[in-house]
Amino acid sequence: MYTIEVNGLAHAVDTEDDTPLLYVLRNHLGLKGTRFGCGQGLCGACLVLVDGRPEYSCTMPMWSVGERAITTVEGLGTPERPHPVAQAFIDAQAAQCGYCTSGMIIGAVGLLAENDAPTEDEVRAALDRNLCRCGAHNRIVRAVRAAAGEIGPDHDS
Repeated sequence: MYTIEVNGLAHAVDTEDDTPLLYVLRNHLGLKGTRFGCGQGLCGACLVLVDGRPEYSCTMPMWSVGERAITTVEGLGTPERPHPVAQAFIDAQAAQCGYCTSGMIIGAVGLLAENDAPTEDEVRAALDRNLCRCGAHNRIVRAVRAAAGEIGPDHDS
């Protein structure tokens, strides 16, 4: 039995030690925004924030979660008031099929937490771990840079 903090709430989860966090989020907690992509930590579809840093949830066994705070895409903003990064993705039409979008948003939020004014090259490097088969990367990069202007030191996040 594990007690984990997800999106600011404690959840008791009865699962095996080696169960990937991704499966717990989707199957036990019903948080479907975090996606299964490759299952090997190579595509970024499963990214979540772990203590504020993007991590692959598909390769993170439950025994390793401990007391760290997990934030999924559902924990960022609301449909009525999206997180600035999510709003920038909407404004830039930075998603086509949308499968990679939650991981891209999580990766971008992690980047902007560490660097509130990234260059285009820094955004590309930070999101290099995220695959988008639709080819929306240029729009995604523009969206992240736009969000940086909204989250930067002169704006509320």
